[in-house]
Amino acid sequence: MLENLLKGNRHFAATEFAGNSSYYQEIAQQQHPQVLWIGCSDSRVSEDVITGSRPGTIFAHRNIANIVAYSDTNLAAILEFAIVHLKVPDIVVCGHTRCGGILAIYDGLSDRYISDWLLASRPAKELMEQAALQRNLTRDEQLTLLSEENVKIQVGHLHSLSLLRTFHQQGIAPRIHGWLYSVETGHIKVLINGFDNAASPSVTK
Repeated sequence: MLENLLKGNRHFAATEFAGNSSYYQEIAQQQHPQVLWIGCSDSRVSEDVITGSRPGTIFAHRNIANIVAYSDTNLAAILEFAIVHLKVPDIVVCGHTRCGGILAIYDGLSDRYISDWLLASRPAKELMEQAALQRNLTRDEQLTLLSEENVKIQVGHLHSLSLLRTFHQQGIAPRIHGWLYSVETGHIKVLINGFDNAASPSVTK
């Protein structure tokens, strides 16, 4: 597998990179990403691939189940760097269907570190369970809804962070969006539209 990665890199350097050398030389000097992406570490959800974006466009942070944990100093440093130094205008929290972390939240998990990490999404499970009782949802529908509620909870966590609240008071806080990517269809559903802070329909049908 590693040799395949290196082979792919050689192909990239000889084709895409060489064919667009001026662009890559420009971003080699300084990056100007327009989005901070907070996504899941899942290998099926590569933010640049699923959005058709080029290198230099997205500043990314990924972890299990796209969690925004209050104690995560790594994420805090990324947020500060993205807002203060890169001045990104938008933050996207993007979850996805068929997420292993979401499945672990749904079924429960005995692994110590993973279980502790997923505690940040406990309110999402409670919201999903309430809706499941009212709407008689199937297991797959419950898992999708749990993925959606998790994104919304993590967006709420972002808004609650003192760092973001301080920047908001200073008038420099970026817009925050919540999306869900479908691994079955390749489409992104907009759950929270940061431009108006209201629910928004899917960007694709």
